[in-house]
Amino acid sequence: MIKITVDIILPNNEVKTVEGNRSLQDISRDVENCYPSAIVAAMVNEKLHDLTYEVNEPAEIRFLDLMTKEGARIYQRSLTFLLIYATHELFPEAQIKVEHSLGKSLYCEIIKEPALNEEDVSCLEKKMWEIVNKNMPITKRKVPIEEAIQIFEEEGFQDKVQLYKYWHKDYLTLYSLGKLEDSLHGYMVTRTGLLQMFALEYHKPGLVIRFPDEKDPFTIPPFIQQSKLFDIFRESEQWGSILGFETVGAMNVLNSEGKGSEVARINEALHEKKIAQIADMITERKDEICIVLIAGPSSSGKTTFAQRLRTQLMVNGIRPFPISLDDYFVDREHTPVDESNIPDFEHIEAIDLGLFNKHLLHLINGEEVEIPTFNFTTGTREYSGNKIQLEKNQPLIIEGIHGLNERLTKSIPRYRKFKIYVSALTALNVDTHTRIHTTDTRLIRRIVRDSQFRGTDAITTIQRWPSVRRGEERNIFFLQEEADIMFNSSLVYELAVLKQFAEPLLEKIAQTEPEYIDAKRLLTFLSCFVPLDSGDVPSNSILREFIGESCFFRI
Repeated sequence: MIKITVDIILPNNEVKTVEGNRSLQDISRDVENCYPSAIVAAMVNEKLHDLTYEVNEPAEIRFLDLMTKEGARIYQRSLTFLLIYATHELFPEAQIKVEHSLGKSLYCEIIKEPALNEEDVSCLEKKMWEIVNKNMPITKRKVPIEEAIQIFEEEGFQDKVQLYKYWHKDYLTLYSLGKLEDSLHGYMVTRTGLLQMFALEYHKPGLVIRFPDEKDPFTIPPFIQQSKLFDIFRESEQWGSILGFETVGAMNVLNSEGKGSEVARINEALHEKKIAQIADMITERKDEICIVLIAGPSSSGKTTFAQRLRTQLMVNGIRPFPISLDDYFVDREHTPVDESNIPDFEHIEAIDLGLFNKHLLHLINGEEVEIPTFNFTTGTREYSGNKIQLEKNQPLIIEGIHGLNERLTKSIPRYRKFKIYVSALTALNVDTHTRIHTTDTRLIRRIVRDSQFRGTDAITTIQRWPSVRRGEERNIFFLQEEADIMFNSSLVYELAVLKQFAEPLLEKIAQTEPEYIDAKRLLTFLSCFVPLDSGDVPSNSILREFIGESCFFRI
């Protein structure tokens, strides 16, 4: 064998040259002291690999530890596998469902008799630590898809059997821990001993598994109760039951049988019913509510929701008047800057709060106000005689990321405001062990919308996404529970439609680009779906805000 060398790019960007012809696991031991946390994967010539990969040619290697986004994903996925295995060991007849994120934790349910209780959760955590302390190997192998389906049949994983009947490859990668084999759609760590940071907590009727994130891999954030968010997830799961499926595999069966359009109609009717209920709540308090505030993260469908809510309020005899926060931006020279000294247009003080609150008071007192228009070319506010005056019981409707923040409307008493939080809280799972990340759904929505209407390619949207997410963390998520009501804008069928729009955009991202990791992950995820024709999407759907032909927007 010809000896080769490889170059390792260290965290400080220094280069260390070492011998190759070894697995990444072996090579990582030469430099593991140079990393602040455990190494779990690597980029080899710009391509992501787990540590079992054999390096048999000259290469440039960048190891990924827990302080990287992809490293944190691998750690969390491996913890989930550990929980599944521990459940299998303690409660062999139980079914575990990995449901959704809840704050900085992951909510799961274990279906068994008798029902899960606090003592069971304590036993599970103890069992997980036993497995960690044994430092058991987590191995992988590729098997023909027919063999994988047979394995899942024997394990009783019918959701996986349904899913992989429509799999796009003729093989599947399975991971093993003890006698359990499973696929969680991504790389794992190589040994349980690496999983040194986690905690379980009983959360009726299930549990939450807590873990660190890439910002601080040495600390497990405290679990913060978010009852309203939890309730909206539970409601969405009930909707999935109404629609006849909870996993992608079950939905694929319906789509393949030509029932996808019926699913879309029922899901849209559920949305309309919920919006009508919210309109009725506002109508019941019409004598005191003067402002309806709609907030939510990027690509949550706030604009379409606002239009549909306005329609339902008009059915109830209420004619809300919309005001755009964009018109109250401070002149650009006064815009706050972020930590990189770049103008931060999402900062609450990018809005002229004094002028905005002054106008709000005048309007709700029945006075006439001249509303400004922000000129985005000159970066200044302009006045062109746009004067408005509200009628009695005519509320203002305001949409924007700061809607839940009391500072935005500090001049108005809280009881006179109705706050709505809108987000795409995906309740559909790939299978019972693999959730669909809410952020991935929103990112796919945004990739499609940016391409359709903003002339922005997928690579640019992915590049900007971390900045968008930081803004959401800073301005929105910590205020979720301040909402009077939450609305889940996710549609269980939407990814089967978005697939056809998003895949060609993601496929244009070259392997040499840093954004390729996200593109490949999203493409693999979208490949799970049997497509549904966009003609089945009604013109007033929130999904039309992203794919086009909405009755509310003439673009």
